[in-house]
Amino acid sequence: MITFVQFDDIRSIEKSAVAMGNFDGMHKGHIELVRRTVAGAARNGIKSAVFTFSNHSKNALAGKRIVRNIQYPNDKAAMIGALGVDYLFSVPFTERIQHMSKETFVEELLLGTFNMAEAFCGFNFRYGYKAEGDAESMRAAGALFGFPVHVLNAVRVDGQTVSSSLIRKLIAEGRMEECERFSGRNYFVEGVVSEGNRIGRTFGFPTLNINTDDVMAVPAHGVYVTECAVANGNYASVTNVGVRPTIDGAGTRIVETHLLDFSGDLYGRTVRVVFLKKIRDERRFANIELLARQIEKDCSDARKYHTEKAAEIMMR
Repeated sequence: MITFVQFDDIRSIEKSAVAMGNFDGMHKGHIELVRRTVAGAARNGIKSAVFTFSNHSKNALAGKRIVRNIQYPNDKAAMIGALGVDYLFSVPFTERIQHMSKETFVEELLLGTFNMAEAFCGFNFRYGYKAEGDAESMRAAGALFGFPVHVLNAVRVDGQTVSSSLIRKLIAEGRMEECERFSGRNYFVEGVVSEGNRIGRTFGFPTLNINTDDVMAVPAHGVYVTECAVANGNYASVTNVGVRPTIDGAGTRIVETHLLDFSGDLYGRTVRVVFLKKIRDERRFANIELLARQIEKDCSDARKYHTEKAAEIMMR
């Protein structure tokens, strides 16, 4: 896959079937749209392409961060590439794009820059100045300029329409198993392990304090069954997201993970924490002894979860 991150670099593009959208979470709806685009391109002997923005348009319009990411850019690009896409146009949403009329968007951008021969979009796709363009106006443009337009209807799971906004809501509420059902994968965050106050070591539960990127969505405060990917493998783990009310009542949110069956020093290393299931809410205990007892139970619950999941996979 050839990736373009600036408009000025986009040259010599072959005739392409182009999938258009935010693709900000590569959920089941996005995956289906890209699959259909790749299949359509193959049928017609042309290239397949995905057009998206490297920054969220709502953040650009507001001039501040109001929407947090639910997927890392490199992970999104890897997923798109794995689906067989030839070109990825991941370009910034600029003031020029913001003020582009729907007609200019089609003629100059899609046809002139991307050499689009076939269009694919979702039922709720919007484009052009003040989002004046939609799927129906794209169909009208296709009839005018002679390119077919394919509009993907809503993809539903358990009767609900799959969307990035729904997935953000599920993450914010700590509903990680539902998040996996709609997105098709478990949500994760990455960060560098920093040195904490080492209090967990004093009662037998050392934790990794993980500096997460503020641009990423973080699950609701609470304790989660997780899996932690480190340099030498994946480990079952328990992760607390919150302010540690029993220990110090940290003023800012902290993500700290206890790895089961692991010993070693990971300071300065980048780790990935995959959220599987919320066990309980974060709460304040009367003393450290009661907290340690609860953490022991949390670890036991996590082990049971991982054992049952492993057995389930073996039975498939």
